[in-house]
Amino acid sequence: MTPWEMLAVFAAGIGAGAVNTVVGSGTLITFPVLLAVGVPPVTAVVSNALGVIPGSISGAIGYRRELRGQRRRLLKLGVACLFGGLAGATLLLTLPVTAFDKIVPVLVGLALVLVALQPRINKRLRRRQSTGDPAHRDTGPTLFIGLMLASVYGGYFAAAQGIIYVSLMGILMDESLQRLTALKNVLVAVVNTVAALFFLFAAEFDWTAVALIAAGSALGGHVGASVGRHFSPATLRVLIVTLGGIAIAHLIVR
Repeated sequence: MTPWEMLAVFAAGIGAGAVNTVVGSGTLITFPVLLAVGVPPVTAVVSNALGVIPGSISGAIGYRRELRGQRRRLLKLGVACLFGGLAGATLLLTLPVTAFDKIVPVLVGLALVLVALQPRINKRLRRRQSTGDPAHRDTGPTLFIGLMLASVYGGYFAAAQGIIYVSLMGILMDESLQRLTALKNVLVAVVNTVAALFFLFAAEFDWTAVALIAAGSALGGHVGASVGRHFSPATLRVLIVTLGGIAIAHLIVR
């Protein structure tokens, strides 16, 4: 890479770290930049998966206040994300690289519909649910399986996986959007880490890109955590839908 290309990748890492912490879909910032500087598609995906891990960790630490009291559910849901992420990473290296061009827009579009309808769906679900402790409902098999499937997608490509996580948890859990965002950051870190560890033994990395994205995403994750906490649920929802729409447009015209 030239110095200007390295600067572009570093800046993309900062943007991805901030966006991933607050909403998700930061890969849609780093992936096109990596392609633009000449990194092959599969190498770009695996290098990005490893590079964004520091940003996910930084964002999770920044949201540690919102993680209080969620240890039990985090451990259970983390298992689902671990196995799903490993399955997705395996698919990336066994299926044709172009396969996600048809799959990803559909998944992101579904996630955006869920996010946009989340308040109305939650209201309707609460009417139909029997009285009881919400903590016993939010880690049921529906959410476990849903997050595992979403993590297969996350291990495969990762763009907008945070949007899918938030939409699923928002519908099936009785929690604030800020606490869901904190939980999402940890689960994304689990998927990215297990996928990256798998790629270390089975794929080729661009280590310059990994280092630049890692440094940028760590900084961006800290910034995103500081800023994102002050956003209202409505603002976060608008951000999710906007970024998701951009992601779909990018994937269709790419």
